[in-house]
Amino acid sequence: MPVQETVAHPENFKRVVIEPLTRVEGHGKVTLLLDEANHIQQARLHIVEFRGFEKFIQGRPYWEIPVLVQRLCGICPVSHHLAAGKAVDMIAGVTQLPPTAEKLRRLLHLGQILQSHAVHFFHLASPDLLFGFADPVAHRTIVGVIEDYPDLAMQGILLRKFGQEVIRMITGKRVHGTAAIPGGMNKPLAHSDHATLLAEVNQIVCWTQAAVQLIKTVFNSNLHYHQAFATIHSNMMSLVREDGALELYDGKLRARTPDGQLLFDQLPCTDYQTHIHEEVRSWSYMKFPFIVAQGMQQGWYRVGPLARVNNCDFISTPLAETERQLFKSNGMMQSTLAYHWARMIEALHAAEGIRELLHDADILGTELQAQGIKQREGIGIIEAPRGVLIHHYQIGDNDLIEKANLIVSTTHNNQAMNESIRQVAQEYLDGQELTEALLNQIEVAVRAYDPCLSCATHALGKMPLHIELLNAQGECVDNLYKNGRGELNKR
Repeated sequence: MPVQETVAHPENFKRVVIEPLTRVEGHGKVTLLLDEANHIQQARLHIVEFRGFEKFIQGRPYWEIPVLVQRLCGICPVSHHLAAGKAVDMIAGVTQLPPTAEKLRRLLHLGQILQSHAVHFFHLASPDLLFGFADPVAHRTIVGVIEDYPDLAMQGILLRKFGQEVIRMITGKRVHGTAAIPGGMNKPLAHSDHATLLAEVNQIVCWTQAAVQLIKTVFNSNLHYHQAFATIHSNMMSLVREDGALELYDGKLRARTPDGQLLFDQLPCTDYQTHIHEEVRSWSYMKFPFIVAQGMQQGWYRVGPLARVNNCDFISTPLAETERQLFKSNGMMQSTLAYHWARMIEALHAAEGIRELLHDADILGTELQAQGIKQREGIGIIEAPRGVLIHHYQIGDNDLIEKANLIVSTTHNNQAMNESIRQVAQEYLDGQELTEALLNQIEVAVRAYDPCLSCATHALGKMPLHIELLNAQGECVDNLYKNGRGELNKR
C-alpha cells in the first residue's frame, strides 16, 4: 500500500519523529505513522518555524525592502535582495537598467549561485555522497571529508570564498551588504577588486569543472540506485531566456510535465498569480503551490537546479552546455539525487559567467541608475540557488508597503519533498527496525533539494535528535538519541 500524506484516525498508529533534520538550513521535522506490523502508512515533512516577513515589512518605505528582506537568509541573502530589487524597480517605473547596473547585478547573482552551490555540495551533501548513507555518523561529516579528501575540501572552501568575495566587492559585505536600489545599483565595481577577481577566475572555472566530474563519477558508480532513490515524476518550472537558454537573473516562466511536454512557456512574471496558486495545510507553516490548470492534486512541481537544467534548451556558457548535453542525453532527468549533478553544472556556468562579465567593458562603467514614473505594484522573480523566488509588493499613496507576497524556492518544492520522503519511507524503511543509518536516508532525500527551511542557518553538529517508536497503545518500543556532540545512544 502506498505511503499516504493523510490517514484516518492517526491516533491509532505508531509515530516516529525525525527532529530536527540535519545538514540543511533551518529547522524542520519528518513524522512517520506505522501500523502494528511496522508498515508505514503516512509520511510528512513539517516546517515548524514561522517568520512573518510578509507581515512585518508592511508599513516600511518600498525603497528599504531590498535591504530588509535579505535578512530572511544567511546563505542566499543576495537572492532576496535582488528579487526585491527587481520588484522596487517596477514600482519606481524602471523597465530597463543601465548596462553597467544590470551586469553588476548579474555578477553579484552569479557570485551568490557559486558560493551557495559550493557550500551545499561540499559541506552538506558530500559526506553522504562520498562515504555512503550508512557510513558511521561520526565520520559522515564535513570533518570526515577534510580528513579523507583534504584537497577536495579545500577546493570547496575556496570556491565558496571566491563567490563570497564577488559579493563583498559589490555590496561591501559577504553577508547582508547593500547594492540594489530602485532603478539600479549604489556604487561601481572598484578597479582593484576587478583585477583581483580576474586573476583568480580561471582557477575557479577549473575547480568547478572538477566538481562536475566528481559528481558524475559518484552518480554513475551506482547508476541504478541513484536513479531510483527518492525519485518521483513531477512537473518542473523555471525561468528561461527568450531563446530558451538557462536564465538565472531575468527571463520568463516555463513549466513542463513529467514527460517533457510544455504546460506554459514565456509566461510574463507579472502573470504568475493566474497560473500558480498556493494551498494551506494545517500541519505545516509552509504553503503548497500548484499549477492552476492541473489542480491541487496533479499540479505540484519542482524548481531549482534539476528543473532549470531539464527545462532550458541550452546553456549560454560552453563548458556548462557540454555538461548539460551529457546530463540530458536520456531525456528528462527525474532522479532526485540528480539535483547534485545539475547543481554542479550550474556552479560551472556561474564560474564561466563571472569570467565573461569580468571581461566585459561595461562592468567598470559608472552609469548606475535609471528613472521612471512610479507605480503602485512591483513583482520581482529571480532564480535563487534553490529555485524560483517571487517577491510581490503593493504600495499606498505614502510610498509604504501595504501588501507583500513572498514565495520562496523551498515552498515551491514543498510537495515534491514530501513525495520524495514517502518514496524512501515505503521503499527502504517499511517494516524495518529503527537505525540512524536507515533514518538518514529520509534526510538524504530532503537534503538533495538543498532546502532553506526557515531561511536561516545553524551550526553543524549542535542539533540533538531524539527518535521514538511507539506502539498502538502509546508505549515506547524503540528509541534512538543523538546528543549535541553527535553521539548516539539508546535510552
